Amino acid sequence: MKQNFDQNSFRDYEYIAGMDAWCRAKLFQAYLDDQIEKDQLNYRLITTSGCKPVIQMNGRKLISLVSNDYLGFTQHPAVKQAAAEGIMRYGSGAGASPAIGGHYDYHALLEQKIARFFRKKHAIVYTTGYTANSASLQCILTKDDMVILDAGVHTSVMEGCQLVKRKTVKHNDLEAYEHTLKMAHRKHPLLLVIIDGVYSQDGDLAPLTEIVALCKKYGAKLMVDDAHGTGVIGRTGRGLIESCEAWDDVDLITGTFSKTFAHVGGYVVAGEEMVNYLKYQSKQHLFSASPTPAALSIVKAIELIDEEPLWMGILRNNTDHFRNGLLSLGLDIGHTQSAIFPVRIGDKVKNAKICHALQQKGVYANQINYPAVSLKDARIRMGITAAHEPEHLDEVLNVWSDIKKEFHL
Repeated sequence: MKQNFDQNSFRDYEYIAGMDAWCRAKLFQAYLDDQIEKDQLNYRLITTSGCKPVIQMNGRKLISLVSNDYLGFTQHPAVKQAAAEGIMRYGSGAGASPAIGGHYDYHALLEQKIARFFRKKHAIVYTTGYTANSASLQCILTKDDMVILDAGVHTSVMEGCQLVKRKTVKHNDLEAYEHTLKMAHRKHPLLLVIIDGVYSQDGDLAPLTEIVALCKKYGAKLMVDDAHGTGVIGRTGRGLIESCEAWDDVDLITGTFSKTFAHVGGYVVAGEEMVNYLKYQSKQHLFSASPTPAALSIVKAIELIDEEPLWMGILRNNTDHFRNGLLSLGLDIGHTQSAIFPVRIGDKVKNAKICHALQQKGVYANQINYPAVSLKDARIRMGITAAHEPEHLDEVLNVWSDIKKEFHL
């Protein structure tokens, strides 16, 4: 009898007692084959066009809601021109790691630009946003320290803290934060709270003002990863820290260049001493080749947020329109206050089938299941950008109207 894999997830194959990696891979392949056969594996789909609001997949056009290119800067002529000019001037790569020959003037410029963007003086850049979190935390934390994590933080943060003492608190639960801080107060050299500004799966915001107050009360440092808030939240796109006027209250600001800034890489903005410490002690920075000259596109993207604020205005109009449309259909989108829209389905198999049905109807959205979210919180996640036209959003809403009827949502 053929095995039914419908209730399995990727996590089931991370460890199986008595089984080596090759045996796990064989069993995992059987799981993949089963899900592909049932049109329930909607990952690693190949597109043949750029990061645009309408993409090409298997010879068909689909409205894309899978991108975090919030302001549409991946297609901005000035951003593309800056990347091209960087390559023509410096070549295609940096050729070395930062400490031993791979640190160029454009890297120094990028560090300066991203620091000043967040009203600070010092920053370090990494080749990915993932390592900006994981590598920095592995460098900063010791076995004697204590980290308090919101349950919604990114996997990169979890990885950076996996070898140290940590407590994960219920998402945005201020009572849980205070209880955990109180229990850990004065028991560790470093007590560090880590939150997102905008949470990637729910699109909701952290109660930053209240968390700042708790950190001050119990002597904790605070790290904010606002990858999904930058360019989206705040009067000038500086994220939740700007909205809450918390510039002097956050010890570490982290984020990625792969969303609003339309390239790849990550950053940590902090005080001079901490930034210099990371530059010489963070192994993934110290021993990885530096960002390529195409990273000059990031410099231009940073400048454009202030030079062309119309894109944030368009994005906000689009998110308001889409939010109102989803709510009018009676769909459960949780507490999103950003450009991220989850439609909660609650069942893994149904979620996968809905994702495939959306594709068949011309809409490309993300299937989010366990372990990215809890088993009961399976959802379709959509990201809105300034590049979407109102007609695109209306078409998606019409498709959701059909999906709601078809799947009895």
